[in-house]
Amino acid sequence: MSPVLQTTRLEKRFGGLIATRALSLRIERGARHALIGPNGAGKTTVINLISGLLTPTSGRIEFAGKDITALGAHQRVRLGMARSFQINQLFGDLTPIETLGLAISERRGTGAQLWRRLGHSAVVAEIAELIERFHLTDVMTARTATLPYGKQRHLELALAIACRPRLLLLDEPAAGVPEAERAELLGTIKALPADVTVLLIEHDMDLVFGFADRISVLLNGALFAEGTPEEVGRDPRVKAVYLGEAFDA
Repeated sequence: MSPVLQTTRLEKRFGGLIATRALSLRIERGARHALIGPNGAGKTTVINLISGLLTPTSGRIEFAGKDITALGAHQRVRLGMARSFQINQLFGDLTPIETLGLAISERRGTGAQLWRRLGHSAVVAEIAELIERFHLTDVMTARTATLPYGKQRHLELALAIACRPRLLLLDEPAAGVPEAERAELLGTIKALPADVTVLLIEHDMDLVFGFADRISVLLNGALFAEGTPEEVGRDPRVKAVYLGEAFDA
C-alpha cells in the first residue's frame, strides 16, 4: 500500500542556513507518526513545507500518490490536509458554533451562505457532534477570544477535523496548555478518528510515547533516527542528543 505522505530528499535553505537537509519521510495511512528533536532541529520547517506555507529549495512532496510540491496551502487543504499551529490561528470574535459552521460550510462549498447553512439540519448535527466530541459544550456560545487556552486548543482540533482531512499535521498541540487542562486535551488527541493519519510535533514525551506508533528524530534538519517508540526509546544515540540518558521508554 502506498503511503499517504512521502517526502524525497526535501531541502529548505534560508540564505546560508540549511533548515531541512535531504529529508526523506514516509507516513503510512492511518499512522500516528511523531516528529521529535531538539529545538532548532527543523521540525516546524518540515510541517510548513508539507502544508505549503513554505516552498522547498529542492526535493519532492507526494500526498496520496500525487506530487504536491508546487501546490499552494489552500490546494493541499482541498486535497485532504489540515494542520494546527504552535500559536492557534482562530477567529477571536466568533463562537465555537460559528467557527465550526464556517469550516463545515466551506467544505460543503456553501461558505458564502454560512448563516443560512447554520440552520440546515445536517450542518447543525455535524456541529453538535464536534462540539460534544471535543468537549466544547460549556463554551459553545462564548467568543473564542475569551475561552481558556485549553479550550482554544480543543476548538483548533475540532476545526481541523471539520475539514475531514486524510492527513492532520499537529504542531505542538499541548504547548502552553495549563496542567489542569492538559489531561483532557491529551485524551482528545488520542481519540482522534482512526481513519485520519496524524503527523505530530511535540516536546511532551509522555504524549509522544503514549500516542505514536512510529517516531522520526530530526537533528540539524536531517533524519537522525527512526523506528517504533520502543526502538527510539532504547537508541543510545537518541538518548544522548535528545531524550537524556535517564529516559525510560
